[in-house]
Amino acid sequence: MFKELAAMAGMMKNLPKIQASMGEFQAKLGEMSAEGSAGGDMVVVRVNGRMEVTSIVLSPELMTDRELAEDLIRSATNQALATIRERVAAETGKLAEGMGMPAGMSLPGLLG
Repeated sequence: MFKELAAMAGMMKNLPKIQASMGEFQAKLGEMSAEGSAGGDMVVVRVNGRMEVTSIVLSPELMTDRELAEDLIRSATNQALATIRERVAAETGKLAEGMGMPAGMSLPGLLG
């Protein structure tokens, strides 16, 4: 616990650098993307690192089956979000390490 407190105290000295790194990271989140698909690519959903859906592509044959389309959109979206969450977590870990934070320590507010 004392090591973590010492690390936090050290971080406070580097606050301007940390703020700049956080700003760069927020910009990077908008550039990250992941794709999810369902129904043999009948639905393809792309999301960014801010957990925003950036595109949805629907196969023309889906237009006649609303219930199937809804299920496939939900599935593809959840797949894309799961993938981007993993990527964001990995990038967050790299950022935390670069700031000298203890392994596993979270960086609150990155996505808010």
